[in-house]
Amino acid sequence: MTLAVVLSFAALLLLLTLALLWSSWPGWLKGTLVAGVAIFYFWANTVVHDLSGWPSADPLPERFVLLAAVIDEPTKLRQGALHVWVNALDNGKPTDKPRAYTLPYAKDVHALLEEAMKKNRQGVSQVGTTEPKKGKGGISWLRPGSDEQVIKIRDLPAPQLPEK
Repeated sequence: MTLAVVLSFAALLLLLTLALLWSSWPGWLKGTLVAGVAIFYFWANTVVHDLSGWPSADPLPERFVLLAAVIDEPTKLRQGALHVWVNALDNGKPTDKPRAYTLPYAKDVHALLEEAMKKNRQGVSQVGTTEPKKGKGGISWLRPGSDEQVIKIRDLPAPQLPEK
């Protein structure tokens, strides 16, 4: 997959070079072509990054089953992060594929995840829910990482068997 993407970019670069050097297109069209390819590169870089298995910085799903968590505590040299691996719940059933997410470090979420992972190791599955954090409004949507969520994790209820 990665080789195909690299070869695609190489072919696109070759076509761009040919168009810029040997075409009789006007200058404004060549400039638009360069700008379009640059924008396409940054968009494709984001898409490829998500495909290669890196954790997503997207918000967690509204309902999920917690599979694993890794806590990267902050130090003086770097910011901390919370890495979670969850399986989204769709109509009460887990989706086909789990997904890794990276959350900004927060001490309360750290404690919540630690407790949930202890229960997970004891064989008690954990289900989580998220809600958007009620903020101050304004232009907070312009700041990256401002889409914080309130995360709640509890024990997965035991399945109810039908009566005979």
